[in-house]
Amino acid sequence: MTAGETLWDRQRGVIHSRKGGWIIGEGVYYGRYSLLDDLVGRVSYFQTLLLAVLDELPERRIADWVEAVYQCMSYPDPRIWCNHIGSLSGAVRSSSVAGVSAGILASDSSTYGPGVVMAEVYELYRHGLMQKEKDGELLPQVLRDCARRRGKRFIVSGFGRPLATGDERIATMERVSKGLGLEAGPHLTFAYEVERYLLETQGESLNLTGYVVAVMMDFGWTLLQIQQTCSIIVTSGVAACHSEAYDKPPESFLPLHCEDIEYRGHAPRPVPEVGEEGGD
Repeated sequence: MTAGETLWDRQRGVIHSRKGGWIIGEGVYYGRYSLLDDLVGRVSYFQTLLLAVLDELPERRIADWVEAVYQCMSYPDPRIWCNHIGSLSGAVRSSSVAGVSAGILASDSSTYGPGVVMAEVYELYRHGLMQKEKDGELLPQVLRDCARRRGKRFIVSGFGRPLATGDERIATMERVSKGLGLEAGPHLTFAYEVERYLLETQGESLNLTGYVVAVMMDFGWTLLQIQQTCSIIVTSGVAACHSEAYDKPPESFLPLHCEDIEYRGHAPRPVPEVGEEGGD
């Protein structure tokens, strides 16, 4: 940068990218890799997805593990909040892109999605391990620092699950991890310590989000890398629900009668006839 030149001056009219791009007439590049010569047909799609996020090509077993997590998030059930959006979109004949994208956007909630919740889980593990290494303090103070109160209970992101006890997907992912030769690192070990405490005190166990964030932190990934990797994780479930609703008669997904709606607004009032005062 020359004297007097600002960052904005350098960016003006020029796109700078470390990720890669398309050199017309030559090729397409992801960093130092040629997309068409080095990647297509040679590595998996999930390796390419992680390359786009991490700026380095991961081992195939890491990409296969992430793919398995995506499969675990593929419940084709329209009762699930983001899939519900997909079904509604299909019922009104939205385009596939609009319907599935709307469902993905709905997944980024402050209760269950890959955005806020993962940030809270990440902070719990980061803060918890720092405290443990500093003075051996593990629980319950660390949990209280990173929890939300609900009466006498405290809600810890990454643990517990609405409508169900336990998370059947973790046993499946542990089987996948074992098959791929992936061992528990310090963050996953800490997650299981938290689970033991919460099971004893509140009957809450680790859920898939808590498990996934712990393992990805053990991979050495930052919070942003974890969120970017998981940003479209609900895609196949939403697509299934959009597709099914689209194949049915229009607007037939959970239609409502007027009496199904509880009105809490102003009481009914007469509408003046034309010619009456205020009716013109």
